[in-house]
Amino acid sequence: MGSGEWTSTSMPYLAPRAAGESDAWTSEAQAHGSKGGQRILQAGERAASAEVAEMLGTTAGETVVVRRRLIALDGVPCELTDTYYPASIASGTRLAATGKIRGGAVTFLAELGFVGVRAVEMITARMPTADELDQLRMEPGEPVLQIARVTLDGEDRPIQADVMVMPAGQQQLRYEIKLGPSQPG
Repeated sequence: MGSGEWTSTSMPYLAPRAAGESDAWTSEAQAHGSKGGQRILQAGERAASAEVAEMLGTTAGETVVVRRRLIALDGVPCELTDTYYPASIASGTRLAATGKIRGGAVTFLAELGFVGVRAVEMITARMPTADELDQLRMEPGEPVLQIARVTLDGEDRPIQADVMVMPAGQQQLRYEIKLGPSQPG
C-alpha cells in the first residue's frame, strides 16, 4: 500500500456484517493499517437511467433509490460510488437517506430480507468526467476504472446495483473464483 496501490477484492462487500461490526471498507482499511472513510454526498429517489434500468431489470425512467458516496483512504478520495436499489426495496428506508448505516447497506438489506447470493461485475477503463476529476482530485489525462456490479438474490432478482469509479493508477483488483467439484469422467 505504500506504493499507492490498493489491492481490492469484492467479496467482503457482498456479505452482511456481524452485529456491531463496522462497514466492510472501514474494516478493510484498518486491516491494512489505514483509515477508511466515506461521505454520503446525496441519497434519495431518482428516475433510472437506461444503464441502471438494465442493471436492475427495470425500465428507464422508473423510480429507483440512489446513494452517492465519496470513499476516502487516509483522507484522500479514492472512489466515487453510486449505489442503486429498486424503489420497492428501498423507498422510505435508511437507504433513501443520507445517514450512515451501521454495518453498511448490505447488512441493512439482509435485515430487510434481501440477501445477495450472486454478483456480476463489468469492469471498464475510461477517461473521467469533469465531476469525477473534481471529486476524486485527479489530474487531467488520468484514466479511471469503472466497476458496474449487480447483486442478485436467491431468486436471481437484482437487489442492488453499484457503479464505482476510481483512479486507475491507484488500483489493483483481485478476483478469486471458486469452481465446483470436478465431475467424474
